[in-house]
Amino acid sequence: MPFETIHNYYERVVFRAVLDATRELAAASGTAVDTDVIADMACVALNRLPARYIRHDIDLAYYLTDAERETMDQMIKAAVTFAVDFVQQRARVF
Repeated sequence: MPFETIHNYYERVVFRAVLDATRELAAASGTAVDTDVIADMACVALNRLPARYIRHDIDLAYYLTDAERETMDQMIKAAVTFAVDFVQQRARVF
């Protein structure tokens, strides 16, 4: 099936950003962040972003202007920051 290559561009980027953020939290608190909490953070962040389905990451990079790329980066940072704060307040694990 040709559908196997289709994915939401934001998923991989958000996963990396959430992992980076939780590594910083773990280093600051001295406590590892539970994997379920990390997954919750990723879900919250992704739900704050529009779906952007693509077949190949390079296709998106080729067609974006610098302004669009910057806007997407800002949206990702804002979504991840919100998600980390949102889940952290409710999970009380840090």
